[in-house]
Amino acid sequence: MTHSSEQPAIRSPQPDPPISPTLQRETARSIVPDSDATIDRGKPYLQVENVHKVFGKFVALRDVYLDVYPGEFVCLLGPSGCGKTTLLRIIAGLEQQTSGRVIQADKDVSRLPSSKRDFGIVFQSYALFPNLTAAQNIAYGLQNTKESKSRIKARVEELLATVGLEGLEQKYPAQMSGGQQQRVALARALALSPGLLLLDEPLSALDAQVRVRLRSEITQLQKQLGITTVMVTHDQAEALAMADRIVVMDKGCIAQIGTPHTIYQKPDTPFVANFIGVMNFLQGMVAAPKQVRCGNILLNTPQNQVEPNAGVAIAIRPEDIRVLSQEDAQNSSLPNIVTAEVEGTEFLGAGYRVALRPDGNSKELITSEISIHQARQLDLNPGASLKVQLPPELIQVFPHNF
Repeated sequence: MTHSSEQPAIRSPQPDPPISPTLQRETARSIVPDSDATIDRGKPYLQVENVHKVFGKFVALRDVYLDVYPGEFVCLLGPSGCGKTTLLRIIAGLEQQTSGRVIQADKDVSRLPSSKRDFGIVFQSYALFPNLTAAQNIAYGLQNTKESKSRIKARVEELLATVGLEGLEQKYPAQMSGGQQQRVALARALALSPGLLLLDEPLSALDAQVRVRLRSEITQLQKQLGITTVMVTHDQAEALAMADRIVVMDKGCIAQIGTPHTIYQKPDTPFVANFIGVMNFLQGMVAAPKQVRCGNILLNTPQNQVEPNAGVAIAIRPEDIRVLSQEDAQNSSLPNIVTAEVEGTEFLGAGYRVALRPDGNSKELITSEISIHQARQLDLNPGASLKVQLPPELIQVFPHNF
């Protein structure tokens, strides 16, 4: 069995229009974790109300609403230029909004300077003082308090232990690894026991293995301390692994707010579907309320509200497309069985991503992810014919003008 490294380009629908301010407000205040849909979450700790930010003629944020609840870990996620860092800086008071309010712990902090706000922040660059040791960096913010030197020393030692840096208190930043510097920056942000922790892409400067380890450590520490946290990231895996809720942003607006599971499994728009993970899109036309025709392929789909003969895009994740064994392919009761030709494969380590061209739809490719075990039982050479199933319940239908 041979495998080509070709990776197909998956077609994406046209960019979505910005979400309306009214819908943003309703979304920000109605989304709750999947398992807690009936739980009263109490009052928000942080509220962003109708925040608008303009730089000259450029609109960086457009009527943004967001509620963050006590002890919650919220990730602001989106492509470069979407407004996520601007929103974080406005929350911190490092940037002044053009209009709108920021409320923290029932106090309007919209016009307060950052020095008067109750937060700790970790920047992408860590911003450690190179001429100060780890202990001195952590103690820096404590020096202006009325605490005694012995109390400050005890607090620094406690924080060093909390972030796992015991024994490194006399090290300078240049003598520490990137991961160790990140922990010093985190301990410094926590030194004054702030009510809010802000993280501005804190892991982006680290290599992949260190990032994976530290994102787990940060999440555990955040839960242990119960501190309300807002983090900016462009890394989907980071957001999915760390956040209680994800705020997906696009062009200065909030596209969707929800738990990682909801954002991944039930994206509200083609933009969210295409930005989070990998998504297949096929262009089609509504044949019936529960059927879409893509080329010569008629697919059963969930109920949709689109008029018959209207253009739509159907979306399905690669891992949701089943490559069938010979035995399963003979099962005529399975819906949405499609014959497809192998265009190429991509080795992913734990399995393969297979590029397929469905019969009757020669213009578009789809991809499916299969395990190493299943790959051994199939002919994945280019040109080979396979039977695949697109389970109806895992398909989403988006109107073209969504």
